[in-house]
Amino acid sequence: MPSLSSLIATKYKPKAETIPLINNALKIYRVCAYITGTFLLLLVVEMVLKYVFFFEVELGGPNGFVTLVNYFPSLEKSPGLTGINLSIGILIVHGWFYVVYLLADFTLWSRMRWPFAMFLLIALGGVVPFLSFIAEHFVAKRARRELAALQAGTDLSTPSTTGTMDSVKVSGVEATN
Repeated sequence: MPSLSSLIATKYKPKAETIPLINNALKIYRVCAYITGTFLLLLVVEMVLKYVFFFEVELGGPNGFVTLVNYFPSLEKSPGLTGINLSIGILIVHGWFYVVYLLADFTLWSRMRWPFAMFLLIALGGVVPFLSFIAEHFVAKRARRELAALQAGTDLSTPSTTGTMDSVKVSGVEATN
């Protein structure tokens, strides 16, 4: 049975020309991870309110801007709900952001050329509470580490065009500015 580390080990390296695209994909992934994780936590709170304490969250009803309304499981509804059902809104927003999170996950995964098991582990971040924050930390750290190694490898073979040149050695003779 293969170990987890062997399943997520990098076999292929990303291409050097995709570094700017990878940086953009990493930024988008990080934002999506935080948004998806936040809405997942709100969804957990909403589910606890609904199925443990029998309340739904109402937005803009007659009792105030945000209020709790009794939920009756036998009726499967809240008869006193007259405003916007924020509980349903949280569920819908989390669902759509999870789709965007999966797209960001796929984009980063494919550009980094990671194994498929890594894609699945990152995807779990949107369905397990708090995991998106943990996964974001470790995925971003790994991506930056691999990009730094890739840039160090490419920078050695290509001359740098940025910065200033204080001294130049031409044909064994050193000239300074």
